Parts: sequence; C-alpha cells; structure tokens
Amino acid sequence: MQLQSSNRHFDFEKGEIFLLNKPYGWTSFNVISSLRYFLKHHFGIKKIKIGHSGTLDPLATGLLIVCTGKYTKKIEELQGLEKEYTGTITLGATTPSFDLEKKINHTFAIDNINDDLLQKTAKKFIGDITQTPPVYSAIKINGRKAYEYARNNEDIEIKSRLVNIKKFELIKIEYSKFINIDFRIVCSKGTYLRSLARDFGEALNNGAYLSALCRTRIGKYKLENAYSIDSLKKMLLEYKKQIR
Repeated sequence: MQLQSSNRHFDFEKGEIFLLNKPYGWTSFNVISSLRYFLKHHFGIKKIKIGHSGTLDPLATGLLIVCTGKYTKKIEELQGLEKEYTGTITLGATTPSFDLEKKINHTFAIDNINDDLLQKTAKKFIGDITQTPPVYSAIKINGRKAYEYARNNEDIEIKSRLVNIKKFELIKIEYSKFINIDFRIVCSKGTYLRSLARDFGEALNNGAYLSALCRTRIGKYKLENAYSIDSLKKMLLEYKKQIR
C-alpha cells in the first residue's frame, strides 16, 4: 500500500480496521502485541481492544485484518468470509507439522507422478470436503491449544470438519528431488492448507507438506491494499504529527 498523508481522523477506541501483510516468522499474536504496544507508547492509549480476523501460521505470510476498539465486534463476521491463498505443496516427503516447522520424517518415490495425475487429483478436492486439522495447530481442545499437546508428545483426538474448496488451481509444477507445486486456492472459513497438503499427498499414495503459503484475500479485502507493519506505523506517526 502506498503511504499517503491522511486527512481523516483515526479513533482507535471507537474502532478502526487495518489491512496488514503478516511477516514470515511472526505469529498473528506478535502482530497484535506489536500494534498494542505502539498505540500505547505513541498515542497514550493505556488499554485498547485489538483483534484479528483469522490466524496465520508463523511460516505463512499475507493478509491479516486487524480491528481495534468497538470494531473488534466485527471479527466474527470477517472470519466467516471466503479466503484466497497462494502457496507451494512439496510432494515426495512428509513432516510431522505438515509444513517446514518440523524436519522431514519420511520420503517417497515420485517416479510415477506426472502433470496429468496431479491435475486430476486436485479436482477431487473441489467442493465440500472433510479434513482433520493438524496436531500442530492453534485449535483448542479441552481449553488447550493442540500444539501444546503435540509438543509435549501427548496423544489427542482432533475431530474432522467439513470445509468447502471453491477453486484449487495448480499453477506451476517443478520436478527435482521432490515435486514442488505452486497453487492458488479459494476456500471457506476453517480450511487448513497444511491438512490439504497432507491429504493431497495421501490421495496420490504418497506424502506431501506445505512449503509456502500466502493469504491474498479475505472477502473483498485484498493483500495488495495491505500495509507492512512498519509502513502502517510510519503512516500513523505522520498522522500524529498532523494532529498536534
């Protein structure tokens, strides 16, 4: 998003909505904490509600809608909107976390895999599908996050859920030691792309994990209109100077 001097008034406690591009390696909570500290330090707001419209994994980037003040009441509505992602599935190996958080634990032969088979398999995932969230996820079970059980090597049962995949397009396929598949997907609330990667591998009698992910859209809100955290803070500091 281009930085521009804003003539409008910001009322963080009454409510604001900001579109942010979550950095790689940050948790969604890191983003909220950073903004809460920024508003407290630079605008003297000692206590303020801040929330986001849907968690992104630390290794994912992309659109995070952040709401402040009374606009946090809009979060549930925003969470229910259709989402769009781009990313990469790596076929021929698995990891315990279904992404790059954990190291590869199994590898598979890919000699029998070709473009036609991959495209046909992708079509099987379009529509209503049932998937089970990863054990390394923030989904809560008996008041604790699933990854807390997983990191303590505790066995847990995670219930499957029904989600909808509107589009699942394989954009680019590269063959090397493994097969790297760049994709674009449009899906419903609650869809786990790491689970989709795992299930995609299993549908091919193989193994797969999610090696890259970026959320590009939530409903009508697009990543191309989002601020980086630094550019948002810069814009707000410029606004602060204008209102002095």
